Amino acid sequence: MSRVAVVTDSASDMDAGRAASLGIAIVPLIVNFGKDAYTAGVDLSTADFWRRMTAPDAPFPTTAACSPGDFQTAYQRAFDEGAEAIVSIHVAGTLSGTIKAAEIARAMFKDREIHVVDSMSASMGEGVLAELAVDMDAAGATAAEIAQTVTRRREDIGVYLALETLEYLKRGGRISGAQAAIGTLLSVKPIIEIKDGRVETAERVRTRGKAREKLVELLAVRPMDRLSILHTTQAGVEEFVEELLPKIPGGIDRSKVTIDTVGPSVGPHLGPGCVGGVALYTEGSRPA
Repeated sequence: MSRVAVVTDSASDMDAGRAASLGIAIVPLIVNFGKDAYTAGVDLSTADFWRRMTAPDAPFPTTAACSPGDFQTAYQRAFDEGAEAIVSIHVAGTLSGTIKAAEIARAMFKDREIHVVDSMSASMGEGVLAELAVDMDAAGATAAEIAQTVTRRREDIGVYLALETLEYLKRGGRISGAQAAIGTLLSVKPIIEIKDGRVETAERVRTRGKAREKLVELLAVRPMDRLSILHTTQAGVEEFVEELLPKIPGGIDRSKVTIDTVGPSVGPHLGPGCVGGVALYTEGSRPA
C-alpha cells in the first residue's frame, strides 16, 4: 500500500481496471432510472448504462451524490491497508454534493490526515489529477504536498466536449432551458467547456466534422503532460486521436494518452454521441 492513498469518485470516469492498477479507490455515485437505483460501476456498468440510456422509452436517468458513509468506508479501508494519509479528489462542488459527503466523512477521522480537494472539474478532469497524485506519491511527496500541487494544477486542466445536443444538460439541470433552446433552434453541434466548476458553451458549429476540427483547435493550444480522449457512444474516436495528437505543441508521450468512455455518473448529463478531450497542460505553459 502506498504511504498516501488516493481516492476519487465515479464522476471521474476512470476505468476501474486502470484505477485499481494505480491504487486509486473510486467511491461510486448513485444512478436512478425511474424508481430503480443503481450504484455506478458496481451494479451498473458503463456498457449497461449506455444500453439502458439509449433504449426506446427509457426513463431519463438522474444522479445522486455518494453518502458520507460511503467515504467513511473507503477511508477506513485505506488506513486499514496501511496508508498513512489520504488525498481525496472529487467532482466540482458546484456540480455535485459529493465533495460535501467527503468532507463530512473526513471529520469522522479527527486524528488522521485526510485532504479533500475540489477538482473544480468533472470526468477525467478529476481523473488526471488523481493520476498526478499517484505519481507524486511514488516520487515520495507528502500528502500535504500532493494536495497543494493538485489544487494548484487545477488551473492547468482543459475540458472540451462536443455534444449532439444540449438537451441532456438542460434536463440534468446543468444549463438553463434558454441556453439549450438556442442550440436546438440553430441545429448546431454545441461544444461545452468545464472550467472553474461551471459548464459553459464554448462554441456552436454546424456539423460533427466541424465540431472535431474545433475541438482540436481548442485543445491543442499548449504542451500537455496528460490527455484523456472522452466519448460516449461515438464512433471514430481513434480517428479523432490521430487528428489531435500531431497538433499538440511539442507532441505527447503516447503512454500519457488514454481513451475513456464516459460512465453512468456523467453520461446522463451529456447524452450519446459525445466526443472530446481533457488535457493536463504543462505547468508554466499558460500564455502570458
